[in-house]
Amino acid sequence: MCPRCGTGKAYVLAEGRVRCASCRYTFHALSGRFAGLAGLTPRQWLRLLVLFAADETAHAMAAALGMAYNTAYKAATVVRLSILAASLDGLEILKSPLGAELGSAARAMRPDGPEAPLAAIPVFGILERGDMVFIDYLPTLAPQDLLHFNRNFSLPLSRLGSIVYSDRYLRYDALVACGSELLNRRLVEVAGRAPEVDPRQAGFWPYARERLIRFHGVTARKFPLYLKELEFRYNHRDQDILPILLANIASLVPDLN
Repeated sequence: MCPRCGTGKAYVLAEGRVRCASCRYTFHALSGRFAGLAGLTPRQWLRLLVLFAADETAHAMAAALGMAYNTAYKAATVVRLSILAASLDGLEILKSPLGAELGSAARAMRPDGPEAPLAAIPVFGILERGDMVFIDYLPTLAPQDLLHFNRNFSLPLSRLGSIVYSDRYLRYDALVACGSELLNRRLVEVAGRAPEVDPRQAGFWPYARERLIRFHGVTARKFPLYLKELEFRYNHRDQDILPILLANIASLVPDLN
């Protein structure tokens, strides 16, 4: 399929290039797709996705594939962006200012470094229904709102490193944010009340908590992609996710203009 006009008719040129029979655009097999964003060959992608499906770290991927850590990390970030794009609210997030900071600007999917600060710390809502979890981006809320609910309405908050999560709020089982110095510095522990997403309970949060601890040094910029990855893994926890990852990475990068 042509990444420019979407036509399925094309003919093969030399050196692996393809030309669209409709708009005459010349491209490679991976052009315009997530798989074309990290400089990996199809064979490298397959090996990396096998490791990603097995929940290996970027360091382990780099060692197993004999590539630089930065290359493996960039490829893993592209995988996470493809997971985000395929999620229920993925396109909405990618079209937002947050999405642009995560890497969606101009279809380039080139995020800033993992330590770069975000213009605004996002807040997400965790909603569990049966065996599924939904992680909603809540652009109308900010860390200051969580602090307000905590200080003035006794909404319990708790910390996991730089991550702050709340008790039940409206329809959400919890609100969660990462990287807010204001929250980390000024939240009030409500005596005798622990958030309902206490790690001892069953469900998504203990599943996510265990894995977030493995992501050493979760930053505000990394957190949204990690959280949507955990949503994906949890909702497919009894399935082989490799075919889904392959389909995601082979899909066209959405045109957000």
